[in-house]
Amino acid sequence: MQHSPDSRPDAVPSARASGTQPVQEAPAPLQAGFLATLFRDLGAEAPVDAFADAPSETSGGAPEEDVVAAHGRAAALTHHRTLTVRAQHEHLADLLRRAALPVSAMDFESQLRTYEPRPFPAGTDDHPAEAEPRWADYAPAEPPAADPDEPASRRLLDSGYQRELAQARLRHQRDLREWRARQAEGAAAETRAARSAHEQAEQARARAVQEYNQSLEECRRAYRLSEPAAVESLLERALAAAEATTRDLPAPCRALFRPLTRTAVLDLDLPPLDVVPSLSGYRLGDGGEPEPVPRAPADRASDYLRLAARLALRALQAADAVDTDEILAGVVFNGWLRRPGAAPVCLLSVDADRDALARTRLVAEPVGATVPGDEDDELVQGIYADAEQDEALVRLRELSAVVTPDPYGPLPVVPNGTAGSTVPSAAELSPNEFAQLVRELLTRGGLAAWSVRLRGPAGLVATAEGAPDSALPGRWVVWASRNTEPVAEEELRTLAEAVREEGAERGLRLTTGRFGEAALDLAAEEGYRRIHLIDGGGVQELSRTHLGLPLAVG
Repeated sequence: MQHSPDSRPDAVPSARASGTQPVQEAPAPLQAGFLATLFRDLGAEAPVDAFADAPSETSGGAPEEDVVAAHGRAAALTHHRTLTVRAQHEHLADLLRRAALPVSAMDFESQLRTYEPRPFPAGTDDHPAEAEPRWADYAPAEPPAADPDEPASRRLLDSGYQRELAQARLRHQRDLREWRARQAEGAAAETRAARSAHEQAEQARARAVQEYNQSLEECRRAYRLSEPAAVESLLERALAAAEATTRDLPAPCRALFRPLTRTAVLDLDLPPLDVVPSLSGYRLGDGGEPEPVPRAPADRASDYLRLAARLALRALQAADAVDTDEILAGVVFNGWLRRPGAAPVCLLSVDADRDALARTRLVAEPVGATVPGDEDDELVQGIYADAEQDEALVRLRELSAVVTPDPYGPLPVVPNGTAGSTVPSAAELSPNEFAQLVRELLTRGGLAAWSVRLRGPAGLVATAEGAPDSALPGRWVVWASRNTEPVAEEELRTLAEAVREEGAERGLRLTTGRFGEAALDLAAEEGYRRIHLIDGGGVQELSRTHLGLPLAVG
């Protein structure tokens, strides 16, 4: 639309130009907005209710353009924060993937070093060469010309100049011969020195490799003798190598070996709880501000336990793979959550013997699938499938692991076994360790053909048979426990009934504590002469006699 010079539409003449009555201006409320401008340009009155729903200002008095800009900024901030949360979720997914990768066995064979001699580099010279004598430095100056028109060739025939020239040539040739002799001698000496230094360095390298392999062989001999320092050193090297795929995730693991039960106790520091995002994203609230969208507590706890389970399985696999000589009879694993200013709590614990570790797939096997869309179709190996997100927890439970239901409570669990003093106590042993210890002690005493009927944290009930010519002949029912209270007479009555039901000849009640007076009196009666008692002192004596190792029963 064309406008006149006085900013009015051409179709509406001004009052001064036409002398007619001026056209009435649009009301004030119609001056803002596109439709109000259009009606004003047309010179018509717009209905008042035409703009009733389109005010130029908000109820708070802010311009509509400012409200739209503020809304856009809030939406952009919401999107940015959501992307940050999404990156945290992607980082967690990457940690879960890497924690499920199989680790390389760090046994003694893989740690041996080999010496490969390096050839002497030919043509190496670390010293700057002496400059070759130049004729330009010896040549005498030409004689000056007596006559400017005299040719240069005539000046060169001067006898004095020729004598100086001959002497200069002699000096140059002599210095050149001496320089060449020095070069030949110096090059040979430098070559001999460089070769000697190279040979000494190679001898040092070969000696270092030999000494390292010898020390490794000494460690291997000590490991085969079940020396704690050697076994723990090998285990911790294997555990440190297993952490290579998740260097950005702090989860150190310590190892302790108990020769008494040939069991390794692994204590893993679990990652902090905030490694799992607590939000699923952000949304734009009713007030126009970004609002966090929290995740369901069950989903967050599930993700943390998945990560902890994969770290536990990885540590168990590292310990199992490195034990090629089968020194370990079992592994106790404890996952500890350590927080500043609070006592550590155990969130998961595993008590597995060698057979259980052998029949359990501790890490994911190579899938052998390819990632579609990649240029080279990268092969995906060693990761859990999406459908197996909780596979690690399932495998832990196959190992009779105890896992907290809520790591964010946190709700701790009782560890199966703990690594305390140098001399372990009966209370520190795991159920598998205690059962293994009792079986080992009584087997060396003459009982064989073990059959465990019941086993729990407090002890076990089993049957065994001794050869006729052994110290413990016949069929036995063994009841062993780690009692803190004195054994009561009712327990002896129960054992006597079990002996009759099993058709055994004798019963053995073993405790790391002591027997009550009533139980001792009952065992002295004629009907209970077939029930034999071993208290804590007897267990200690059997341990020193048959195993040569101490045990604290208190």
